[in-house]
This record gives sequence, structure tokens and C-alpha cells, in this order.
Amino acid sequence: MSTRIGNDPGAGFIPPRWLDEREAAAWRGFLDMRAVLMARLGRELQRRDGLSESDYGVLVELSEAAEPRLRPGELAARLGWEKSRLSRQVARMQRRGLVRRDDCPADGRGAFVVLARAGREAVERAAPRHVRDVRRWFVEALAPDQLDAMAEISAAVLRRLREDEAEEGSPASGTRGRLIAAQPARQLGDLL
Repeated sequence: MSTRIGNDPGAGFIPPRWLDEREAAAWRGFLDMRAVLMARLGRELQRRDGLSESDYGVLVELSEAAEPRLRPGELAARLGWEKSRLSRQVARMQRRGLVRRDDCPADGRGAFVVLARAGREAVERAAPRHVRDVRRWFVEALAPDQLDAMAEISAAVLRRLREDEAEEGSPASGTRGRLIAAQPARQLGDLL
């Protein structure tokens, strides 16, 4: 008998393994915390600095690169974005003078996304306030042992996701978490 997931009990139905009360409380708590925290951080970035969360993410990645430029594919991978999303975001940021596209001399068809002066000024202005908000609404809300537990929890979930992606043969999506977990804080990396 083949095993199938579906609603037909006669067809080898495997009932879902629903979350119990404890598991549901942890999952929903995580979802609620993330949604409220990210919305609040995003509103403050927009209100104070005129930057979206996406703008800020691109600017941070470029400012932390060895040179303030990255190939679009690498930037998309660091952000965990599809290339089409990055292309639209970069176009919006170009119009505002935050980034520019430069041709790659080694590859006539390739390009770099480059941090423009206005982009560097924007991230340098926004980062101290952003990290203050992260500290206020996240770090200072937790005791030191809770911060350690949060880091361990994040690492465990990311490890599981990477293992599953490796088994499925799909590329890791988004490296921000990996970079933060695997490397000491970089110049602005601790500001995410």
C-alpha cells in the first residue's frame, strides 16, 4: 500500500501531526514577536531615515563588503532574495542616488552594485539609531541567559534548515543568519 497525504482515508491518508499546546505557544510567540519587532524597526527606519528595511539591508551588505560593491548574484544570496527582487530594489535605490551599477571590467556583460556616497551617508546615519532600537526592544528585553538561549535556538533552526536544503539539493537561501552566527560582528554586522 502506498502512503499518501490527503483527505481520503482509503488512500493511505497520513493525518497531520498538529502542534500541541506548548509547541503552538512557542511557534505563535515567535511569529508574533518577529512580526511586531520587524514592523516597529521598519517604521522607525522609514520615519527617521527615509529607508525601508530592504534599503537598509542592501546598504548594510554593501557597506560590509571588502570593497563597497558586490555582484548582483552575491548580493541577492546574502540577502536571501531572488535576483528579480534585487533588480527592482536596486533600480529604486539608484533613482534615489543610494547605489549605482558599474560595469565589471573583467566581464563585459557583468556589473557591480556599488554603494554610492549618499548610500554610505544614509547607512552611517541610520545604523546607530537602528542598533539603539534593536538593543531597546530586543536585547534589553532579555536576560543574558535568554540571549544565549535565543542564539542557540536560532543556530539550531538554521542548522536544520541548511541540512534539509543540502538533502534536497537546493541552495541555501539567505546567508545573513549564517554570516552573523558564524563570524564575529563585522563593522555594521552587529547593527542588524
